[in-house]
Amino acid sequence: MWDDAFPSFLIGLREGLEAGLIVSILVATLVRAEARSRLPQVWTGVLAAIAVAMSFGAVLTFTAASMPQTAQEAFGGVLSVIAVAFVTAMVFWMRRSARNLSSELKQKVTGALAMGSGMLILTSFLAVGREGLETALFLWTTAQAAGESAGPLTGAAIGLLLAAGLCWGLYRRVLKINLTKFFTATGVVLIVIAAGVLGYGLRDLQEGGVLPGKTAYAVDLAGSIDAGSWYSTLIQGVFNLMPTMTWLQVVAYVAYLAVVMTLFVRGVRVTAPKAEPEREPGTATQRSAGASGGGSAAPKPAARRRPVWVVPAAVVAVPAVLAGLFVALGRPKPAGDQTVAVSETDCGKGFTAPEPGRQTFQMHNTGRQASEVYLVDPSTNAVYGEIEGLAPGTTRDLVATIAGGTYAWRCVPASGKAITSKAVTVTGGGAAKPVAPVSEQDLAAPLKSYKAYVGKGLDTLAGQTRTLQHDIEGGHLDRARTDWLTAHRTYASLGAAYGTFEDFDKKIDGRADGLPGGERDKDFSGFLRLEYGLWHGRSAKELTGPARQLSTDVAGLGKAFPSQDFDPGDLPLRAHEILENTLQFELTGDTDEGSGTNLATADANLAGTRELLTVLKPLLTDRAPQVLPTVDTDVDRVQKLLDAQRDGGHWTPVEKLSDADRRRLDGATGQLLEDLAPIPDLLEIRKSA
Repeated sequence: MWDDAFPSFLIGLREGLEAGLIVSILVATLVRAEARSRLPQVWTGVLAAIAVAMSFGAVLTFTAASMPQTAQEAFGGVLSVIAVAFVTAMVFWMRRSARNLSSELKQKVTGALAMGSGMLILTSFLAVGREGLETALFLWTTAQAAGESAGPLTGAAIGLLLAAGLCWGLYRRVLKINLTKFFTATGVVLIVIAAGVLGYGLRDLQEGGVLPGKTAYAVDLAGSIDAGSWYSTLIQGVFNLMPTMTWLQVVAYVAYLAVVMTLFVRGVRVTAPKAEPEREPGTATQRSAGASGGGSAAPKPAARRRPVWVVPAAVVAVPAVLAGLFVALGRPKPAGDQTVAVSETDCGKGFTAPEPGRQTFQMHNTGRQASEVYLVDPSTNAVYGEIEGLAPGTTRDLVATIAGGTYAWRCVPASGKAITSKAVTVTGGGAAKPVAPVSEQDLAAPLKSYKAYVGKGLDTLAGQTRTLQHDIEGGHLDRARTDWLTAHRTYASLGAAYGTFEDFDKKIDGRADGLPGGERDKDFSGFLRLEYGLWHGRSAKELTGPARQLSTDVAGLGKAFPSQDFDPGDLPLRAHEILENTLQFELTGDTDEGSGTNLATADANLAGTRELLTVLKPLLTDRAPQVLPTVDTDVDRVQKLLDAQRDGGHWTPVEKLSDADRRRLDGATGQLLEDLAPIPDLLEIRKSA
């Protein structure tokens, strides 16, 4: 976690020390002016700055969370670039202004004393608020880069606490620190970290489609270094340097470092001879605290005292309430939340003209018969969406993309005459494109291609399982472990999800879950049975029987598959279901029996999904040309994340993934599943409306 915490620790320490020095100067000035009674006003301003910074962080977090994945990438990229600009400006500002900071603040406080409590609160708020907003923005971007918040927040908390301790020590003259050297050294390190944040932000903008070149890689070391090693994790966490980087990232990283570091170092050399020795905040104050406060403005007695808690409570509550309102009002509303009633006598009750865009209609059957429901253009009978067999008293969602055109509901009860609702007209959003019906004939060619792919794969698998059997029979268990993974990856690439291979899948790749004896149960067989034995010290003699049985079952599947009844309508489901299994079993490590190769299996599952998308591509291109480019981008993202966990023939076990890597992989796979979800509906075999 420390690799992700270090950048936030440094920013918390530096920004905290800057803010602490400012507060120390404000307090010291009031003490010198014999205006200690005004100190609560300074603390109120500081409290307001903290409240605004925390509210700003909450708004960033919840705003990003409500966006689609690609929009989150773009949003995070923009804020990363802004954070780099702020941090760069902060580094140069502190180098330039440190010597004059005390005198400037004293002048502002003296003027505020003569103008009332509100002005003093505002002065302290503005003096500290900039550091707070910078800290919130930088923490948010580093948490995004890390893929988790625990490390960055822990690092920032430690940095802020250390800064508070240093400021107290400086104020009380317990510590002596050369602040010029401190801010110079931390400035150099922050510039290096900011270069990495800039590269990460530009990559996000490429992933979000804002900038080009997301596949133009200047560095691709995913296959030659172990991304899960301690040194790789440290470099990625601290410097945001990844094993795979695009040309834009590399050029921006080098250019930023070259230009900014040169200007910073040159500025330090120019100003260093003129720099004065640093003094502890409060030193001068305490020397003159006993002197007469000649010319200092004494606080005016308040005509009417308010409760002391009112203003501090308000400055905390107001930013929090405003942030909550922003999040609540800015949260996107459901695209279509209409509840539409259907029955054998009334169709489309409650239907009003929807907004253009992707809509979800809640179809509720209020009648006594099951009904088929279609969203149609009544003039052409084009179908935009449908639900089959909506049972009485039930509600189901119907998702459709609405554009400019005329829409109506058509209800076809199980027994009775079709009823069409009153039509509504939608303006804007371009012309609506109906979903072209898909027939069994349309799916015949893709199904033939896919069955040929599976048949060829089963032939290959049969040879691989025989090799595995011979390894075990000959006592070559090290070789058997390698050949086991080769054969298992072949099987995992064939799309054995949700009964594709009928009862053979349970025999070939069944789990021990639910068996009375667990891994020792006599009915536990197949790849996972051999995996358990090979990685738990079982002898070749013990494994020979399961190996022969696996070869027999694979050969039996190869003979049975050509004659199996494969419903053409099930083919589009596989594109989604294969990776559902991956997310449920492989990315959780649930099926690991000791080899630690779940990610290798996930990689093979992804290859099987690619094959399905290839055979379905002609049908998808005609009906929803925007789906495949989005899905292809998602697939490439998942593939890169998997490749980063592979070092030759070794794969990082799921339980050894860092929290950040696991979050990225789960999130990317979840986004891919979300974008694959419309495919079964788009390619559903439809009946005539």
